[in-house]
Amino acid sequence: MPDHRPLDALFRPAALIAVVLAGEALALILTLAPAQVTTWRLIQFGLASLAIQWTSLGTLCAIYLLRRPLSRSSSTAVAWTSLAVLLAMSLLVSLAAYTLDTSGDHAEKMSFVLRMLAIALIVGVFGLMTYQNYWRAQKLAVRAKQLELEALQARIQPHFLFNTLNTGAALVHARPDEAERLLLDLADLFRAALRDPELVPLGQELDLTRRYLEIESLRFGERLQVHWHLPETIPDARVPSLSLQPLAENAIRHGIERLRNGGAIDIHVRALPDRVEVVLANDLPDSPSDDQGHAIGLASSRERVHALTDGRGHVESLTERGRYVARMTLPLDRSSVTTSA
Repeated sequence: MPDHRPLDALFRPAALIAVVLAGEALALILTLAPAQVTTWRLIQFGLASLAIQWTSLGTLCAIYLLRRPLSRSSSTAVAWTSLAVLLAMSLLVSLAAYTLDTSGDHAEKMSFVLRMLAIALIVGVFGLMTYQNYWRAQKLAVRAKQLELEALQARIQPHFLFNTLNTGAALVHARPDEAERLLLDLADLFRAALRDPELVPLGQELDLTRRYLEIESLRFGERLQVHWHLPETIPDARVPSLSLQPLAENAIRHGIERLRNGGAIDIHVRALPDRVEVVLANDLPDSPSDDQGHAIGLASSRERVHALTDGRGHVESLTERGRYVARMTLPLDRSSVTTSA
C-alpha cells in the first residue's frame, strides 16, 4: 500500500488544490450549460462556485475528522462512507440555500435541492472510481518495487550467507559464545526477510541493522568501526522493512571491504519537528567500485520509501570529504514514541 492510511493522500496540498480547481471547473460547466438564465452568468457562476466549494471542502473536513476510525475500516467501507458524507454535506448546503432564498416557489427550491443531490452523487461516484484507479496503480507500483527488492536480495544474500557461515565456522571452537550470537543474529535477519511486512517501526529496522553490523564486525574485526548516534528516544516513524539494512550492506561491500585498513560507519538518527532523518556515512576507497549493486540497493530503498510513504519520505546520497553519505528522511507520527535501548 502506498500509504499507511489511504485517506492521507486526500489531505496533501496537491490533492486539496485539485479539489478546489475541480470544483471551479464544475461551477463553470454548470454556468455555461444551455439553460434559461434569469440572472447574470457571472452571478450564477459565483453562486455555483460558493455551493460547490462549501460542499467539497466541508466533505473533506468531515472525512478528516473521521480519519482515525476510517483508518481501521476496509477500502469498501471508506468509499461508501465518503460518498455518504458527500451526499449529507450536499444536502446541508442545499437546505441552507433553500432557507436563505426568499424568492421562488417551494417546488422550484425543492427541484434545486434534488439537482444538487444528483450532481453530488454523480461527481462522488466518478471521484471514487478515479481514486480507486489511482490506488490500484499505486499498489501495483509498490509491488513492482517489492519484486525488485526480492530480486536484489536473492543475488546479495547468498554472498552474505556464505561469508557469515564461514565466520561462524571459524568461531565455533575458539569463541563459541560469539559464534552462537552470530547465528542468532543471522536467524533474526532471515526471519525479517521472510516476514517482510510493508512498514515497520523505525526502532525495529535500526535493531535489524545493528544485528547485521554485529555479524559483519565479527568478520572484519578491528577493520570495522561502527558508531551509533541515537537520541534518547527513537521517534515513532515507520519505515519500509529492509530499507535501511541494504544501505549498511552497501557501506560494507563498497566501502569498508575495499579499504586495506578498514574504516568507520557512522549512523545518526535526528528527530525534527515534522520528520526523522537517518544518516549513514562510511569511508570510501580512492578508486570507485565497478559493481552496480550499490546503485541498485540505493535505488530500491529510495523508491520503496517514496512509494510506501506516498512521497513524504525520501532517500538521497552524496559523496562528502571522502565519505559516502546516505540520508533517509521519514514522516514523523506524533502519536507516540518508543524508548531506545
